[in-house]
Amino acid sequence: MKIYFLIYDKVEELDLVGSWELIGLLAEKGLCEKPKLISLNSMTPSGEHGMRFSADYHFTDPVQPDVLFIPGGSGARIAMDDPDVVNYLKKTAENCHSILSVCTGMYLMQKAGLFKHKKATTHWAFLDHLKKDNTVTVIEERFVKDGNIWSCAGVSAGMDMCLAFIADYYGDDVASNIQLDAEYYPSPIIYGDAHKNNATSNYIKKLR
Repeated sequence: MKIYFLIYDKVEELDLVGSWELIGLLAEKGLCEKPKLISLNSMTPSGEHGMRFSADYHFTDPVQPDVLFIPGGSGARIAMDDPDVVNYLKKTAENCHSILSVCTGMYLMQKAGLFKHKKATTHWAFLDHLKKDNTVTVIEERFVKDGNIWSCAGVSAGMDMCLAFIADYYGDDVASNIQLDAEYYPSPIIYGDAHKNNATSNYIKKLR
């Protein structure tokens, strides 16, 4: 199983590295190949907050992943305007077992038509944008699966989606062991009142 991640200038770091860690642990168990990075622009892109990356492939290389993660970040809104990138996503998706969009990776998914007639979600601050697309059924949950298309809310939600994908494909026992290896048991503490913002997703409102 080849599980690869898209990367580009101004990618949101945790969108990428959270799920990368979980897939890396999966690879250590011999259940998939080591994850790889496919760049949409620079081979040494910088993340939203300055982290530097080194890509394994450029999107023009003849590489076909089985599973493709598409992280978000402000750079997604730039990359989506490259017609070659959009065509790459369309063609690559045809032969993918699954495609997983984190946060505003939604922009790339949407531009390539991968959300068409699908249920999907994104970061709460960008839900209104997604709702303007009448071909998409917006679900305000932490993550959503519709066929082989997965999407999730913002940033940290990518790890929850990734674990759910692992459970879906490899089974709960494997997901349980990956969760333990990563010690991913998030604290239930909610700080302050920021989550009471009325613009947030429905799943956040349920925490009040």
